[in-house]
Amino acid sequence: MLNERSATTGLEMEAVRSLAAELQGELITPADAGYDEARTIYNAMIDKRPALIARCATVADVLAAVNFGREQHLDVAVRGGGHNGAGLALADDGLVIDLSLMKDIQVDPDARTVRVAGGCTWGEVDQATHAYGLAVPSGIISTTGVGGLTLGGGLGYLSRKYGLTIDNLLAVDVVLADGRFVTASEDENPDLFWAVRGGGGNFGVVTSFLFQAQPVGMVYGGPIIWPIDQTEEILRWYLDFIADAPENISGWFGVHRVPTGSPLPAELHSAHGCVITWCYTGPMEQAEEVFRPIRALGTPVLDLAGPLPFPQLQSMFDQIYYPPGLQWYWKADFFREVSDEAIDLHLRFGSDLPSELCTMHLYPINGAVQRVGRTATAFSFRDVTFAQVIVGVDSDPAGVDRITQWARQYWAALHPYSAGGAYVNMMMEEGQERVEAAYRDNYQRLAAVKNKYDPANLFHVNQNIRPVAGQAS
Repeated sequence: MLNERSATTGLEMEAVRSLAAELQGELITPADAGYDEARTIYNAMIDKRPALIARCATVADVLAAVNFGREQHLDVAVRGGGHNGAGLALADDGLVIDLSLMKDIQVDPDARTVRVAGGCTWGEVDQATHAYGLAVPSGIISTTGVGGLTLGGGLGYLSRKYGLTIDNLLAVDVVLADGRFVTASEDENPDLFWAVRGGGGNFGVVTSFLFQAQPVGMVYGGPIIWPIDQTEEILRWYLDFIADAPENISGWFGVHRVPTGSPLPAELHSAHGCVITWCYTGPMEQAEEVFRPIRALGTPVLDLAGPLPFPQLQSMFDQIYYPPGLQWYWKADFFREVSDEAIDLHLRFGSDLPSELCTMHLYPINGAVQRVGRTATAFSFRDVTFAQVIVGVDSDPAGVDRITQWARQYWAALHPYSAGGAYVNMMMEEGQERVEAAYRDNYQRLAAVKNKYDPANLFHVNQNIRPVAGQAS
């Protein structure tokens, strides 16, 4: 409910009242009782204070909010699931266009398509599609928003088999900076469609996505954990295996500690380990045979791999490891190979995690991902083998400096062995040079699309692609 004290934001109250009256959703100000809850996002390290939060219920609400933000010269941020590590779902003293009320999902099982509204999470999509034996490739945490993950590319369990999330995207509906509502696909506004497939939220507010769903029902998956002193053996085996493994098996490699208080066996709590979390989509009757040599590796301390519904695998880490409200600091890079020198560094830093929740993950992005050309979508790094993320995580705000320093040092040591750019969904606010490195030769084309659809850079609270290369927003 709009409170008169919102005049302290410096905005014209008449304009604010007009926006509030126009919305079918709600307009939240710093004076409203629900303000602190509305500005809370997944990463508790972020403490931004927007002037207004427009919780949109319809496309018309989004149109009104975009027009208001442009006319009032506000920093405009767009919130889908609120998972962005850098906190780019919020803007200090700006306008947040919050899509979280927009939850419609329509599955067409005959065409194997699903239309998803911009406020949905992947868990909601998984539940809707699983009823038909379908899934859309996404990430590994089901509370992640559909919009942010998709627009950055979309890496996850199904990438080796079915490609990135954007490789399964058929069309989007977008509210542009000038207030127009358009559809982008291979046939309509194809330049915009090219750009949103990896270019993030730079080009407008995507209010719905049309995906091609894939046949996925029961999978054979879950984590297998080995002691940390077996990391070198397991990692070297994994690197060889995943390079040319059948595409119906995938798994990400990580180093971690088992959180105290988790439902995992108490004798493992706080223990260091390395993990491969698997997803096998091949014939279930062959799964045990496929996993027999994997289980013969080293001496696993915990083996949770088995048959389960795909949504259960997708949500496995939502609460055990990474519920909302933790402190997060991310550093990322792409790698063509993991060299002996890099392995030594993983052993060094992975054996000295500063909190129980700190981790490093290697996500394989070969297979189907590499069958798409590096200029076919904005996502450029089709010629690498892994996306790596180093994540400092702690439940205690007092540990922020410690986890941040560890992540930065780990990344700085490994970066010389990387492919030079990073997955934008795993970056903090790291400066323009890093943004350009994430897109390589595609950056100039993205800047041209930005010039066409958002020449004033209204949508700049993101990993920003500037309308003219080198020009400040």
